[in-house]
Amino acid sequence: MSAHGLTDMSMIRNWSKTLLLTELRSGLAVTLRNMLRPKVTVRYPEEKTPQSPRFRGLHAQRRYPNGEERCIACKLCEAVCPALAITIESDMRDDGTRRTTRYDIDLFKCIYCGFCEEACPVDAIVETRIHEYHMENRGENIMTKDKLLAVGDRYEAMIAADKAADSQYR
Repeated sequence: MSAHGLTDMSMIRNWSKTLLLTELRSGLAVTLRNMLRPKVTVRYPEEKTPQSPRFRGLHAQRRYPNGEERCIACKLCEAVCPALAITIESDMRDDGTRRTTRYDIDLFKCIYCGFCEEACPVDAIVETRIHEYHMENRGENIMTKDKLLAVGDRYEAMIAADKAADSQYR
C-alpha cells in the first residue's frame, strides 16, 4: 500500500466515528457510570469532615491558672516566623519581669507552619483547631494581644485537652 492508501483508511475511520457517534457514546457511558455511584459530597456546615489531630488553625495566647498571661516576651516566635507575621514589643514590669506591651499576628501573612508554637518555651502561643473564622473589615486580619488572649480564654479547655493528647504521641 502506498502512503496515499493509509490516508484514505484514516479518513474512512474518522468518517465512521463521526457517523456512528462513538465519542459521544463513550462520553455518555462515563456519565451514566458515575451517575449510579454513591455520592461523596459533604454538605458543609451541617456535615463536617474528620479533622487531622495535627491541624493548625486560629492562634491563641494562653494564661496560667492564676490568670497571668504566659508570654514572657522572649521574642523567639517572632524570630522563628518565616513569614514575618509576628510583631512583639515588650517592657519591664515593676516586679522585674518582662511582659509584652504589643503582640500582633497578621493572619494574611501567616502560613500556619506552627514554628511559633514550637519555639515558645512556656506554651504561650498555640494554634487551635478552629478553622471557621472570617474577616469583614479592614484590619481584622491583625490578631492583637487582647484578641489572642480572648481566644485563649474562650477555648482553654479544648487547647489543654489537645496539648494532653499531643503529649501522648511524643
